[in-house]
Amino acid sequence: MQPSLVRQVAVIGNYLPRQCGIATFTTHLCEALAGEYPDLNVFAVPVNDQETGYPYPERVRFELIEQDRASYHRAAEFLNINNADLICLQHEFGIYGGEAGSYILDLLQEARMPIVTTLHTVLREPKPDQRSVMNALADLSDRLVVMTERGRDFLQDVYGVPERKIQVIPHGVPDMAFIDPNFYKDQFDAEGRTVLLTFGLLSANKGIEYVINALPKIREKHPNVLYMVLGTTHPNVKRTEGEAYRNSLKALAEKLGVADCVRFYDEFVTQETLLEFIAAADIYLTPYLNEAQIVSGALAYNVGAGKAVISTPYWYAEELLAEGRGMLVPFRDSDAIAERVNELLENDVERHAMRKRAYLHGRLMIWPQVARQYMEVFQQVRAERFIIPRATPEAMRLPEVSPAVPFAHLRRLTDDTGIIQHAVYALPNYNEGYSIDDNARALIAAIQAERLRLPGCEDSHALASRYLAFLWHAFNPETGYFRNFMSYDRCWVEERGSDDSHARALWALGTVLRYSRDPSFQGVASILFDRALPAAATFEYPRSWAFTLLGIHQYLQTFGGDRNAQRQREHLAEHLLALYEENHTPDWRWFEPELTYDNATLARALLLSGRGMRRDDMVTTALTALEWLVRVQEPEGTHFVPIGSNGFYVRGGERARFDQQPIEAFATIAACLDAYRVSGDNRWRASAQRALSWFYGQNDLKSPLFNALTGGCFDGLQPDRTNQNQGAESSLAYLLSLLEFRLTPEDDPDMIRPKRRAPAQTA
Repeated sequence: MQPSLVRQVAVIGNYLPRQCGIATFTTHLCEALAGEYPDLNVFAVPVNDQETGYPYPERVRFELIEQDRASYHRAAEFLNINNADLICLQHEFGIYGGEAGSYILDLLQEARMPIVTTLHTVLREPKPDQRSVMNALADLSDRLVVMTERGRDFLQDVYGVPERKIQVIPHGVPDMAFIDPNFYKDQFDAEGRTVLLTFGLLSANKGIEYVINALPKIREKHPNVLYMVLGTTHPNVKRTEGEAYRNSLKALAEKLGVADCVRFYDEFVTQETLLEFIAAADIYLTPYLNEAQIVSGALAYNVGAGKAVISTPYWYAEELLAEGRGMLVPFRDSDAIAERVNELLENDVERHAMRKRAYLHGRLMIWPQVARQYMEVFQQVRAERFIIPRATPEAMRLPEVSPAVPFAHLRRLTDDTGIIQHAVYALPNYNEGYSIDDNARALIAAIQAERLRLPGCEDSHALASRYLAFLWHAFNPETGYFRNFMSYDRCWVEERGSDDSHARALWALGTVLRYSRDPSFQGVASILFDRALPAAATFEYPRSWAFTLLGIHQYLQTFGGDRNAQRQREHLAEHLLALYEENHTPDWRWFEPELTYDNATLARALLLSGRGMRRDDMVTTALTALEWLVRVQEPEGTHFVPIGSNGFYVRGGERARFDQQPIEAFATIAACLDAYRVSGDNRWRASAQRALSWFYGQNDLKSPLFNALTGGCFDGLQPDRTNQNQGAESSLAYLLSLLEFRLTPEDDPDMIRPKRRAPAQTA
């Protein structure tokens, strides 16, 4: 799988320095991904639970405000406009606004990209609002990540999530060495003492009082015992209850006479300091009171460090400490805690064997390993979007009839030299300069619009003059070929363009000679056509033949007696027919062993040439090939799905679903409408209409490509979004599609009308 499928990941969840387990996890996941994949742009979108926010690091790009629903919509817009390839959501019911954290659903519903959701809580008995949120999360997410097999079971049994959407990835842990605890005890003034440790944000469900109650029995056998309790009180608890729980624990220790055996560290420490605390511990304890805890970062860290662990049997502990990786004691049972602690302290062999089993298991949980597993899931879901598309949030807009032909964006991209080939969103991208390909397409559009006298296109003649002048300047009389690419400073970057670009210029010139009534246009086009046509005899590629044939077809509608053009048409059309005979099979009725770009143009060129040459065999072959292509491009039978440019479609292989390009829709529309004109069969017009509807949202993503605000067309349909750039090729593909519908016999009964050829002028 190609790493380039995922280049930018947005991780949503709390983030350090906010003090909570989700913030720690999110921060470490981001850093692990960035460390393992230096070319990956991973950024964070944290949730603020206070107006002042937090002093976040640079990795944070956008901040959510927990109870401000509008901020979730703004975040979705930010992620969409910045083209994040994927969202990695950290989900816990308590960190997002709305009932059961429902505001996060607003963001996910508007996001265009795939979503991988890590569930830090999976409830076996959810409340109705929690079940509703979880069901929506499952629907919106491409994958749900849980950290235990029990979590997988709950998702399937309680929420009905299909197994294919669930991935088990362990909680990440730092890569720690397996060391003797005595090495670090001096840092905590604990030399010569047996250290027990519990850490995490304090709240009443931690069960720390049961360890303190066990200390008298532990101290009887191990007088040097020291129980270290590390962590500040949970911020939410502190806001409502203050330090009542911590004070009650201190009072209990005083009452039992073990205050000298208990130390409270009221700190939220850095990871470096935390690892030193863990390293100094002989035994780690998690005496939690609630079995319904599906994950614990504290427990994961201590298993990863190879600590001897004693825990109550909450869900995560049961699974992580299985196979001798730790000991379990009943909930709320101080005697059992004392018994197990004494047992481990008196049996060095068993304690160290337990440590080793835990440490070896923890090697599978270190953050680099976890980051690689997450990236594998990211790549999978992105790849799936190329195969199984999902509708984007934009509402589908499908006009019943073709709208007016918009020329505003064409004007925006055009300057005194010609049309700029690319755009950044809707603005001309001057860095990319000009091409004869796009100026030829623009010339065809302007000439057709002038011919049809369309409202809103009154300046089409002036635009056409710029595009035709560009073609004149592009022709190199010394080589007999057109140049293609010109930089913005009006310097040609090549002496000869491609065969395809040369052929498209011929197509545009033929269109001018067929439709323009301006003698100067006809004169320039006539000279260029005569000088450029001989090069077509050297073309090696089928699409170059096809574009040339379209130009010759237009040219011969006006100058049908030109023998040179007739001979060139016959030569190239025979090439196309022979190519079909060589490659077609009963299940692959096409000219080549693969479908690539501008596919329908091959059939269209053979169709029009066969009609002009009165070759029924060519017409029949063209219609057969086009009918097969239309079926291939309507795989579900409901909407148009052009061959994707990200891999194309090789015979016997898997077709690429994306990226879908507007040029394919135009080629299909033009070919089907010509088939309709030739055959009179309304099925062809219906196929053309389906391809046109692709621009308005009747496509895999239910997302319009035509931008009514700018009059431009987005540059393609990607697996999870439209490419927001509106370059010349795409926008002209849309314009030319509309113009083709206006050129049907019903709209334009005088479509073929001979004109006198202007006398050739020397220049």
